[in-house]
Amino acid sequence: MKAVVYNEYAPDDNYAKILKVQDIDDPKPKSDEVVFSVKAAALNYNDIWGMRGVPVAVPLPHVSGSDAAGDVIAVGEDVKNIKVGDRVVSHSNMSCRVCKACTDGREFDCIKRTIWGFQTGPTWGAFQEVTHLPEVNVSKIPEGLSYDDAAAASMTILTSWHMLVGRAKITPGQTVLIMGGGSGVGSFGIQIAKLYNCDVIATASPDKLDKCLELGADYAVDHRKEDWSKEVYKISKEIAKTKGEAPGIDLSFDHIGETHWNQQLQLLKYGATLVSCGATTGYNAKTDLRHVFFKGTNILGSTQGTKAELDQALYWMGQGKIKAAIDSTYTFEQAAEAHTKMLTGKGMFGKILMKPEGV
Repeated sequence: MKAVVYNEYAPDDNYAKILKVQDIDDPKPKSDEVVFSVKAAALNYNDIWGMRGVPVAVPLPHVSGSDAAGDVIAVGEDVKNIKVGDRVVSHSNMSCRVCKACTDGREFDCIKRTIWGFQTGPTWGAFQEVTHLPEVNVSKIPEGLSYDDAAAASMTILTSWHMLVGRAKITPGQTVLIMGGGSGVGSFGIQIAKLYNCDVIATASPDKLDKCLELGADYAVDHRKEDWSKEVYKISKEIAKTKGEAPGIDLSFDHIGETHWNQQLQLLKYGATLVSCGATTGYNAKTDLRHVFFKGTNILGSTQGTKAELDQALYWMGQGKIKAAIDSTYTFEQAAEAHTKMLTGKGMFGKILMKPEGV
C-alpha cells in the first residue's frame, strides 16, 4: 500500500526534500486491533514537530498523522465491539490502560501515554492507505457524519471538549472567552460553548473574525490590536448588564500563551477559570500573581481527553450541533504543500485534510 514516509528529519522545514509516497507492507491486526482503510486524514502541528525531530526524536522511517477516518476491513480475534464494515475514527491518545491514572479515568495523565502517528512507529500513522489501531483507540462515526468531518475533528474536538467540559466544567450562561477562535481547537471551542448556551467572545486575526461569528460566536475581537483586552472588557460589561452580574470573563479558553496571558488574567471575574492547552506564541509568560490569589482564580492545564469524551463530542456532531471547519484537502502526493500551508497559516481557517489518491 501507499504511505507518506520520511526517513530523515527536516529541521529547516524543507518538507519536499523528505516526504515521499512509498510502498509499505499492509498491516495485519494483532488480537486486540482493528484494520481500516483511510478515507480521510487530518494534519496537526505535531506532524511538523515530528519532521523537525524536536521536541521528540520520532522513530524513523516515519509515517505521521494522528487523525484518520475510514472503513474497518479486518479485526483481531479479541475485538469485541467493532466489526468489519464499521465506519471508525481514531482516538490518538494511547495509554497503558492499567496504571492508577488510567483506571481512575485519567488516561491522559498516564506516564506511558503516547500520541499515535507522532510518537509511534516506525511507519505507523494516519497518512497511509490502510492503518491499524487497538480497538480502544477507535470510535464509531455517527450516522450522517462524513469521513472528512470525523477526521477533521478527532484530536482537535477532543482537546476542546476536554478543556471546556472535562477540565473547566463549563456551565450554561457563562461568559466565555475563546482565544484564537480561527484555529482548529478554537473553532470547536466556540461551538461547544454555544452548545452550553454561553455568551461567547472569540478573538482572532482580522481576516477570521467573520468566520468566528458564522460558527456562533456572539462577538469577535481582533487580538492583534494592542487594546484588544479593553474591547473584550467593554463587551463583557454589556453582557453583564443583561444578567445583573459583574463584568468580566467567567471562563477563558487559551492556547496562545505568552503574548496574551496577563490580559486574560485581568479580564477574569472573581473565582473564574482559565484553561490552557498550549502556548503557540511562547511558554515563558509573566504572571501578575495578584490576579491569581486575590481573585481566587482557577488556572487549569489540559492535554488530550478520554475516549468517552470523544464519543460525547462526536454524538453532538452527529446531531448537527457542532461542525468541523475544513480549510482545504490535499492528496498524499501533495503532502509537502499541505504541511507548508499549515506551517505558514496564511489564509487558513480550520483543518487541512489529506487523502490517498483516488479517494
